[in-house]
Amino acid sequence: MKLSQFKFKLPEELIALNPPYHRDECRLMVLHRKSQTIDMYKKDENGETLKDEEGNPVFMDFRNVLDYFDEGDTFVFNDTKVFPARLYGTKEKTDAKIEVFLLRELNEDMRLWDVLVEPARKIRIGNKLFFDDSGTMVAEVIDNTTSRGRTLRFLYDCPHDEFKRELYALGEAPLPHYIVDRRAATEEDLTDFQCIFAKNEGAVTAPASGLHFSREMLKRMEIKGIDFAYITLHCALGNFHDIEVEDLTKHKMDSEQMFVTKEACEIVNNAKRNGHHICAVGTSVVKATETAVGTDKLLKEYEGWTNKFIFPPYEFGVADTMIANFYHPLSTLLMETAAFGGYDLVMDAYDKAVKHGYHFGCYGDAMLILDD
Repeated sequence: MKLSQFKFKLPEELIALNPPYHRDECRLMVLHRKSQTIDMYKKDENGETLKDEEGNPVFMDFRNVLDYFDEGDTFVFNDTKVFPARLYGTKEKTDAKIEVFLLRELNEDMRLWDVLVEPARKIRIGNKLFFDDSGTMVAEVIDNTTSRGRTLRFLYDCPHDEFKRELYALGEAPLPHYIVDRRAATEEDLTDFQCIFAKNEGAVTAPASGLHFSREMLKRMEIKGIDFAYITLHCALGNFHDIEVEDLTKHKMDSEQMFVTKEACEIVNNAKRNGHHICAVGTSVVKATETAVGTDKLLKEYEGWTNKFIFPPYEFGVADTMIANFYHPLSTLLMETAAFGGYDLVMDAYDKAVKHGYHFGCYGDAMLILDD
């Protein structure tokens, strides 16, 4: 397919800058893949659309997800944990303000980190950056990796745990630029931009579809007999990069580290063998499970990296249902969603979402794609 086929007009006011008051209160749109139908409104026990006091149809919210699953169905979550990756420092001598975005730690003993810097033109090898008023957290640029990429060595002599604690205390939630260009990150974002089941640290952006799940909703799922499986894919920034080629087969994704355990495989594969639904929560879960699927369409143990780029047409092997957010135009996340739900149906859903005021982005509304 072509890049231009994923272009649509997204009004500025539909980009969600803040999460809903409760995690599970966002709107939900349901796509039925086989019947090619779309549901947006709540229905009564007779199948009639519910109306409010003014006679307007009532939109479904995320808690209605449970209406579509039964005992034995299995949800696959990404339990990666986001760390406060965005820091602001000053350059020595000039005091120029520099944004430093931590990507990953390269060497614990030497305090080496792979980072992005902005504005990059001001940062050269040998420069020092200061991150607090006391001057105790200092980093030296020791290498250029890409146009914006640098390797920093933090000059901080203490036990590693203490260093990480002090470093993270200076950081803020790594919200995408479509949010922080419009409002500053807050202390609340450190909680809001983290899934409640997050466990394994390493992500620099949240697996957004997992943000909708509250503790109350997980408890209701557990009571209903729905099973959970957890994989880990450390979400990186590749999904936010602009695609610079019209022919999608020529686009290369950045690699992301991922882990699929024996326990996750057993839970998912047992559910599949018994004819239950497998619901992938988010594009990162779909990417991970499709990386680790075998020719028998069962999930295999995996530890390594993936740069899988999924776009239509694509035959999926593990999940038969999927939860997604509403993503930006021309994004790889939209392309993967269209591959799962079918291009025409998903783009029709996006058209309806814009017309009916659904919210887009990591703090936005949700889509459930069913295989019926």
